[in-house]
Amino acid sequence: MDLNSEVHNAFEVIKNGGIILYPTDTVWGIGCDATNLEAVAKIFALKQRAGTQSMICLMNGEKMMYNVFKEIPEVAWQIIDLSEKPTTLILDKPRNIAANLIAPDQTLGIRMVKDPFCFKLMERMKKPLVSTSANISGQPTPQSFKEISPEIVNGVDYVVNLHREKIGGKPSTIIKLTNDSQVKVIRR
Repeated sequence: MDLNSEVHNAFEVIKNGGIILYPTDTVWGIGCDATNLEAVAKIFALKQRAGTQSMICLMNGEKMMYNVFKEIPEVAWQIIDLSEKPTTLILDKPRNIAANLIAPDQTLGIRMVKDPFCFKLMERMKKPLVSTSANISGQPTPQSFKEISPEIVNGVDYVVNLHREKIGGKPSTIIKLTNDSQVKVIRR
């Protein structure tokens, strides 16, 4: 399959409220339209995950970031520009996003992506893409497509047919930034 047809197929499923299993710049992820409350709820149910454990959103640029966050600390852009590996930033007061993605402390984890599939899919969606590891909550994160449990593979509406042989990298570094300029590294 080629990249453009996979982007098209995934987009068709997502715009109809479906959830997909897809390769990211780190590990395989389960995703949906980050503005669709019901689709986000389907992912929580599939992962058997408590609603208090938030999931992250992938973004593909500055315009999307400002659509979700009115205020973005300057240091966030520096980290995005300087990071050599995928880095998730947790930022304050998201908006225009499904309420069930927002953590109890009114924050949201986001990651800018360069991965061509994710980038092009969000270009089509014009919305952020939910991303959470392709496992049942509490189980180890699969490092490759073949390690993903049948329960997850069969539980999504579409499985992207790209990079199935690739061994995933490590999950991203996670850094929490507050609007009052506090910085805290949560996962290296």
